Parts: sequence; structure tokens; C-alpha cells
Amino acid sequence: MTTLTPEENIRYSRHLVLKEFGPTNQEKLKAACVMVVGAGGLGSPALLYLAAAGIGTLGIADGDHVELTNLQRQVLFTTDDIGKRKADAATERLHRLNPTITLQPYPAITRENALDILREFDVVIDGTDNFPTRYLLNDACVLLDKPLVYGSILRFEGHVSVFNMKDHRGENSAHYRDLFPEPPDASSVPNCEEAGVLGILPGMVGSMQATEAIKIITELGEPLANTLAIFDALSMTLSRIRYIKSPHRKPITELVDYEDFCGLNQQKNKSLNSNEWNTMKEITVQELKQLKDSGADFQLIDVREPHEFDICDLGGELIPQGDIPGSVDKIDRTKKVVIHCRSGARSGNMVQWLEKNHGFENLYNLKGGILAWAKEIDPEMPTY
Repeated sequence: MTTLTPEENIRYSRHLVLKEFGPTNQEKLKAACVMVVGAGGLGSPALLYLAAAGIGTLGIADGDHVELTNLQRQVLFTTDDIGKRKADAATERLHRLNPTITLQPYPAITRENALDILREFDVVIDGTDNFPTRYLLNDACVLLDKPLVYGSILRFEGHVSVFNMKDHRGENSAHYRDLFPEPPDASSVPNCEEAGVLGILPGMVGSMQATEAIKIITELGEPLANTLAIFDALSMTLSRIRYIKSPHRKPITELVDYEDFCGLNQQKNKSLNSNEWNTMKEITVQELKQLKDSGADFQLIDVREPHEFDICDLGGELIPQGDIPGSVDKIDRTKKVVIHCRSGARSGNMVQWLEKNHGFENLYNLKGGILAWAKEIDPEMPTY
């Protein structure tokens, strides 16, 4: 049985006086092993709060080095850390914060080392920013029967969910492939380097991920299993989308080549046979303009938030992303439906969710969203 030392009783006293928390749950944290993959924007706050909270063993996996551009949001690091390997710099900082815990730095998680490294941890937190690693972590956690706390950020919006978590009946919740069965086109979703991110946003989303990990370990509250939380920093709103296990999902039996699965190899080689790859249907902004100019009969749906719609729009019907689950009957099944957002990320997620959960076959994601329209069709359009 793990017990607290006199020093730890003082260090964690604010936890101990919480009657819902108390010494028993603090001892659970001390006995727990949590792996944080990615010590960047999301990993920084998650690691800081988990270390401060007293997680007994923290794994830190990141092969990148600290750069000046990281410091706008990656609050683990200072200017003096530029050039250091992130996992090492994070270990140094967290040891100064809480020398009573064990810190284990690792290189980047890969297909070759994922199962061996993650096997030793109770909970895995995904603080990465690319689709191949997200699918890799998901599949590894499914094979190892580990809960995975997912987070993602872009511009002013963040997502959080918990995958593959056991319920009181011993059944595992849905996982990443239930929510996103296929990756988006490799060129359709910009990353933070291309689209930017509000520096404070990863602090909020990473803190939410740390909270979910603590809830899983202590069995307090209701973790975000089968639920995607969507945080909009501009409107300070949090919406939730429920999702379920897909009855058509193939079982995961091994780790695969995730760059190939996500289309990165095909994008590099530009040699993909379109009949060999199954992704969501998309149209370009030029194709959308042709549809509009020709007077074609189609439905255009904007899944951004009302405040975004007020700034600029393409003449579509506004159904914010969080309202989609309750507005499925508003989406036409008899003609082409084009769904768009600001960059193509949210709308792509909604296309896949609607196809998986409601059987739509007539949906098209607008590649690049309003940003592409403003750049290639209407340079005068404000994009805030």
C-alpha cells in the first residue's frame, strides 16, 4: 500500500482537505504511472499540473528540441532551454517543481517502441499534433488495454476526449477510430504552424487533459468517455458531442505504417491510385464557385460559430458544429451537400461523423474552408 510521507502530507494538503478527495485518492495518484506523449503546447500544462498533483511516475516522450517559436505557448520552457531536447528540459523543470516524483524521459513514440514503452503506464495522454501519431497512440492503447486522454488544438478551438476506458461493467468505451474512422486528406487540415494557435488555448486544453487523467486514476466524477468536448476560446463556450462504438469498425490487431495510413507517403510520392485509398469526399473552393455560379441545386452548410458567421460567410446555412447531432434532419440526403468551416478541420470531422453515425453518402468537405476561399476566390473577404 502506497502511503504519504510527512512532507507529502504538507505538499498536497489542499487535496487532502477536499472531503471528496482525501488521502486515499492522493495515495492513488502517488501509485499511478502516467505517460504524456508530446511536451509541447498541450503537454506543458498537463505535465506541470500532473507533477504538482503528485502523480508518482510521469513519463515524458518527445524527441523534438526547444525552439524560440515554442515559447509563446509551451510554458514548461524558458529562453535558456532553446536547443535542448524537450523531454530532458521538461524533466529538469518538473524535478524542480516536485522532487518527490519519478520522471522518465523518452524519445519520440514510434511504431517500433510504442508497445514496449506504453505498457508500463496506467494512463496515456496524447499531447501530439499530427494524425499518424494520434492513430498510433490510439491503436497501441487499444492493444495494451490502456485509457487514452486525447486533446487537439487549432487557432481558437480545442478538443478533449477519453478513449478506451473501462466502465463499471468492464467494457471499454469507444476510441479514436470510432470518432474519426479515416484520417482527413493529408493536405486538407493545416497544423498550428500553418494556421496559428492562441497561446493560452493549449494551456486550457492541456489542463483539461490532466483533469481527465486524475479523474480516471481516482475514479472521481465522469470522464469524457464516449464524449468529445469542444472548447471555443473566442466565445468561451464548451459544447459536447456524444459518439458510440462503430459496429462496422475492424478490430485492431497490430500497429501499421501510420504515415502511409494517413496519406503522408502518398502525398510525398504523389503516386497514389485514387481507387486504393478511401477518404472523405472533398471539393475545392474553385469547384464550389462553379456550383454557385451555375445555379446548381446543392446544400451549403457552415459549421462555424455564430460570431464567426457574422464576420464573413459563403451564403450557406449556419448549423454550428455542436448543434449538428440535433440537426441531422436538416441535412438533405437527396442532393450534394457541401459542409465548410474556417479551415476544413471542423467540417471534415463533421462529414466523417455524419457518414459513420447516420449513413450519409452525399457529403463533401470544402477543402481549406473559408481561408482557402478568401485566398483563392475573394481576397477582400475578412477572415478575422
